[in-house]
Amino acid sequence: MTGLDPSATRALAWPGEPQKPVEDCTPAEARKQYLDGFSRLQWPLEPVGETIEQDAGGIRVKIWRGQDAQHEGAPALLYLHGGGFVIGAPETHEDICRILANAAGAVVVSPDYRLAPEHPFPAAIEDCAATLHWMKEQAASLGIDADRVLVAGDSAGGNLAAVIALMARDRQVPAILGQVLIYPVTDQQQTSDSYRRYATDFGLTTEAMRWFRDHYVPDENCRMDWRASPLLVPSLQGVAPAFVVLAGHDVLFDEGLAYAKRLEAEASARCHIWPGQIHGFVSMGGAIPEAREALDAILDAWRGMDPRLGT
Repeated sequence: MTGLDPSATRALAWPGEPQKPVEDCTPAEARKQYLDGFSRLQWPLEPVGETIEQDAGGIRVKIWRGQDAQHEGAPALLYLHGGGFVIGAPETHEDICRILANAAGAVVVSPDYRLAPEHPFPAAIEDCAATLHWMKEQAASLGIDADRVLVAGDSAGGNLAAVIALMARDRQVPAILGQVLIYPVTDQQQTSDSYRRYATDFGLTTEAMRWFRDHYVPDENCRMDWRASPLLVPSLQGVAPAFVVLAGHDVLFDEGLAYAKRLEAEASARCHIWPGQIHGFVSMGGAIPEAREALDAILDAWRGMDPRLGT
């Protein structure tokens, strides 16, 4: 594991109950295993100004209002959790959402979107789009500025955030201020070389990614749809400004970098790579100090997209 940051090596060897490879689990087993163990590497949850759970037209959403967030016209973040489209929930990424809510003085909304295989592609996209519509419609009651909404997500959530940004460009959903993509899934073909370089021993494996993909997009023809594989979209011109976070030792590295380069060439984007890190490191702040570096970089990028942030 040459080139890994010491913190990543430590996280990979972190003590705890041994976990069964996800590809050897049923979806129900994988969800339980993830929910039972996700918090072991995370930060303790920061206190926020307010935590709310609401029904957004049939979708459960979790809402965190930062301690310094205004009660009217606050900036907002739609955060789409990772988990391979099969596992995870707003609660599994609550540490990130609380930190960003407090640091930005913002309202963070995270939907419990439908999961595969019970609800395959494009169900998750439909729920994320519906949540963005709901946020805009309920802006006054949420105390947010409908013109200051950012979308962000990690891994599978990064895929969904990228898709929502493209839909916003095409006016299929309300406009957004910007997009933050944290080691996003961008190509369901899974043919890039990083699937070979980091196939095993770095946390997320190639076999696990195939398991997730096969549950979410079982129809091979649909894997070429840009809503499943945003890297395959014909053009990125006109999409909202982007900030892309990548981990250098990650099966998703090559496709994430390819998408970032396209965003830089065709739209407006910045990419920050943590060369010695592994997939999921931003959710491992209890073991990996670089996680906080990434969140600070995200906040800096957010301020670039919304100059009023923190004022």
